[in-house]
Amino acid sequence: MTFKKSTTAKVLGIKKRLKKEHKKLTLPVKVLLWLTVLAVITGVFGVWYLGRDLPSFSQLENFTPELATKVYSADGKLIEEFFTQRRFYTPLSEIPENMKKAVLAVEDHEFYKHWGMAPTRFFIVTLKYLLSGGSTESGGASTLTQQLARRLYLTPEQTITRKLKEILTAIHLERAYTKDEILEMYMNQMQFSYATYGVESAARYLFNKSVQELTLSECALLAGAVQLPGVYNPFRNYDRTIKRRDFVLKRMLVENYISQQDYEQAVADEIALRERSNEAPIDDASYFTEHVRRLLYEKYGYDIYETGLNIYTTLDTRLQTAANKAIRAHLPKLQERVNRDFHKKSNFKYICPPSLLENQTLEQVLRNKALVDSIIAEKCRVQVAFVALNPKNGHILAMVGGRNFEESEFNRATQAVRQPGSCFKPFLYTAAIDNGLMPYNTKLNQPVTVEDMDGQGTRWTPRNYDHSVGGETTLREGLRRSLNLISVRLIKEDVPPKTVVEYARNFGITTPLEAVDALALGSIGVKPIEIISALACSPTRACMWTPFRF
Repeated sequence: MTFKKSTTAKVLGIKKRLKKEHKKLTLPVKVLLWLTVLAVITGVFGVWYLGRDLPSFSQLENFTPELATKVYSADGKLIEEFFTQRRFYTPLSEIPENMKKAVLAVEDHEFYKHWGMAPTRFFIVTLKYLLSGGSTESGGASTLTQQLARRLYLTPEQTITRKLKEILTAIHLERAYTKDEILEMYMNQMQFSYATYGVESAARYLFNKSVQELTLSECALLAGAVQLPGVYNPFRNYDRTIKRRDFVLKRMLVENYISQQDYEQAVADEIALRERSNEAPIDDASYFTEHVRRLLYEKYGYDIYETGLNIYTTLDTRLQTAANKAIRAHLPKLQERVNRDFHKKSNFKYICPPSLLENQTLEQVLRNKALVDSIIAEKCRVQVAFVALNPKNGHILAMVGGRNFEESEFNRATQAVRQPGSCFKPFLYTAAIDNGLMPYNTKLNQPVTVEDMDGQGTRWTPRNYDHSVGGETTLREGLRRSLNLISVRLIKEDVPPKTVVEYARNFGITTPLEAVDALALGSIGVKPIEIISALACSPTRACMWTPFRF
């Protein structure tokens, strides 16, 4: 009982003293205390409010960068790269020390000392920025971790809210990763040159070499471009980019990352940029690699723009180069012949726009040479399709789908449907031999008429290519000379069109085919790659074409 009374007395005494102390507080002190409490409450609420849209720790800990996919030829050459952001992930251990030091010197020399944000640096840099009238030569206020947070998870908008979110995300990154892991992500995620992401892709884009081969001067140039990659583009603003490089080298000297001798040598170095050409390289395989991309997506569901795959194909760059050279040599000659033919009145009338003939005759249009040339250039541009297959396994060795991939991505080797002509005859003769006829059996090499070939009463009278006729001719001779009259008699009298279609299907032709007599002369369109694949294999086993090397 005594204990309880004494305890109660003490509590009452403390309350009385607090009341006395509270009465002694002046009004300004009370206001300051209330403002402090309000600031704390506001700060806690602000952190909670901003933190709602920030990435979770699971997102931060499971970093998956968008990587470029590499496509290799059968002889081990890199022939294409697919990407939404041109990026190749390079471990920090494989990045040269000069590259790391250049980035740290110009972007965040206290990177290994701060905890995601450097308040003192932020204040100093902001003050310098204001006093210098907006100059960025003193560096940015954001730490390297803040820049990475902005790149990975935030929008680039310039607002106070975004800046606060950036700081909070940077602090979370510092808690989730080590300093070296953050630096590695930075080196592979940031834009070190125009339209490229990561130091490896930038090195290839600007210098056509790997990051391990970069000189001190080249490392400084890349590090300087992080701030404004579109501005510090040596292909467009060479002098301005070199000035920025020299500033980075100066920063490296100030931070004792390089010696005075290294600095002077690097400043004096000439930057050798890779050669750029508007013409595709002679070993260009763009149609083939796009075909690979389409197959992977349509057949296997792979979106290779962000997955960072290494794809090994069957293409032989030597054959691809030979095909490209041959096409470049002969296509202009073919184009000249086509142009000459369509300058003739009898041919030009088919491509002349009807609107031109409303107020003038065709002869008057033909007198305007510039107009005629422009119409022919637009409507009579010769295209090409070429495929080389290995007949033993169906591997695609070379492919060309048009005259210029940049002008038209439509692949005429794999997507176009064209009349195969006499190339289709082997399927007819195979069906004939397989169904009891022998090569020495004969057919009359004389004109023949096909009645109602299209179901509308149309009569068709085919003839041989050289207009020749003859007597009884063996099937062997008919195939050797590609005689149309023998082929038509064969499909009319011995091998029904439906049977020919079935045999074509067994050879791998998937294009829809009409079971008509005209099939004997290849008048029904098929995809060029299918006809090539079918002719490259035995009749007992279809050899399906493939661009992949397994």
